[in-house]
Amino acid sequence: MDKKTAILLIEDDEVDVMNVQRAFKKNSFQNPLYIANNGLEALALLKGDGRQALNPVPKIILLDINMPKMGGIEFLQQLRNDKLLRSISVFVLTTSNEDCDKIAAYNLNVAGYILKPVSFERFVEALGTLGAYWDLCQR
Repeated sequence: MDKKTAILLIEDDEVDVMNVQRAFKKNSFQNPLYIANNGLEALALLKGDGRQALNPVPKIILLDINMPKMGGIEFLQQLRNDKLLRSISVFVLTTSNEDCDKIAAYNLNVAGYILKPVSFERFVEALGTLGAYWDLCQR
């Protein structure tokens, strides 16, 4: 994955944030990784509400579905309704295996829906696959 591609992780579980960071290191990803704890924080980072927006705007978002304040589906609705942000590629990274969540996410044009694996090794593998997918899309 091009190391200049900024990534925004929207995740409320600190252990999962640490797992993503560790999986990035294992996969030798050197991309800037920004973290928001929920959808509201993420929108503030992307739009600069009351502070400077992320620059450059991340090209990839890793999104959890179940979060406090603003969950993943609601965040996706807001993102897709914003003319400046709607083209960001979003990959859902969640424990939710509910069909209604999958359908709602794909209806909001997510690039992929990845279930969080139980083992760290599988997690590293899943993020490595994401990197390979992104490289293919960029070519």
